[in-house]
Amino acid sequence: MKHPIPGTLVSLVDEDIFKWEIGIIGPPGTIFQGGYFKALLLFPQDFPFSPPSFTFTKPLFQYTFILINSPNIYTDGKLCISILHPPGDDPLSGETAAERWNPTQTVESILLSVISLLSDPNLSSPANVDAGVMYRNDYESFVKIVKDQVAASLVDKPKDLKIPTCEAEWISITQMPPVSPASLLEEDHFWEEDSDSSF
Repeated sequence: MKHPIPGTLVSLVDEDIFKWEIGIIGPPGTIFQGGYFKALLLFPQDFPFSPPSFTFTKPLFQYTFILINSPNIYTDGKLCISILHPPGDDPLSGETAAERWNPTQTVESILLSVISLLSDPNLSSPANVDAGVMYRNDYESFVKIVKDQVAASLVDKPKDLKIPTCEAEWISITQMPPVSPASLLEEDHFWEEDSDSSF
């Protein structure tokens, strides 16, 4: 609530502080402009010591998976970015601990990374190899598929949401509905800032 991210809508799933529904509005100036992409951000019980998972949730049977052609998203919708990989060096992938999850990462850094990938996908180690090849070798076809998926994604758009047509409108869209006091008392939220805390 203190640091909302432009172009995102965030709400709790069933008032569960560990399950967040994310709506990402395609950033202006990218091929995803005009789209509305739903995802789930799921936090483990030991957060922030372990990373959450971020998964785009559109069912395949309703229309072609929204971002199946993004090089950084697996075909099941799970996002593949270094900051969501478990802490520590990984000799197999070559990722260093500095690139991977650490407890100083925030929801803000995760959402900013997702938005960044929509405009500049990482092609060096794509989660979706076919999409990475198409992006490099047949960009025109890649763009056509994404544009079709952008149009189809609007079935998930909240009725009262006006899709932005410029950067200023996109920046102004943020939402984090208030959390009920009862739900906060039900869980141990040791990662939340406490103004009375000595640390």
